[in-house]
Amino acid sequence: MPDPSNFRLRVYFRKSGRCAMLSHLEVARALERAVRRAGLPYAISQGFSPHMKIAFGAALPVGVGGTRECFDLQMTRYIAPEKVADALMEASVPDLMVTSCEYIGSRDLAASVAYPISTYRVVLSDTPEHLDVPDEITVVRKKKEKILDPAEFLVGEIDQNKNILVFTLHAKPTGSLRPDVLLANMLDGDSGIYALSITRVEQRAV
Repeated sequence: MPDPSNFRLRVYFRKSGRCAMLSHLEVARALERAVRRAGLPYAISQGFSPHMKIAFGAALPVGVGGTRECFDLQMTRYIAPEKVADALMEASVPDLMVTSCEYIGSRDLAASVAYPISTYRVVLSDTPEHLDVPDEITVVRKKKEKILDPAEFLVGEIDQNKNILVFTLHAKPTGSLRPDVLLANMLDGDSGIYALSITRVEQRAV
């Protein structure tokens, strides 16, 4: 049983199918509604704008799914994790389904920074003739251009099996490289080939 003064629950869920097209904010709102429908005793913040004490993991780009995403939910009392999971499963939709949950400690890192290393699986519409990682990628953020070096974010080599790619990216405090952006730049010379799906299949700590 967790510390009686800290009922902090880490909830795992999958984002798939049509729900892969939801934005991070839309996913957050949908799961907050699921928590309410499940009737869980969630904690509420103090102040002029009280809200559910819930914190989500690293955001996925629109169109990218995830097999084990997570969020942290502050509870006001202990309920067995399996019972919480069952209640949330009943309140969730199939493409945004809670799969499990566990209590974590008060000193554990927040879900948003706990797992900076992500592995992605990509299914392409065809097998590319050439697939090279560019030396640099230009991105625009907040109306400002920034040049990224993919080598700074890639962990290991990109594994290719015909039209299926698997690669791992490291999100750093100074910045990150989105999987869809990396993929678009790698496929720049292969006209007509596109991603049928991009899925984050694993998240882990450093």
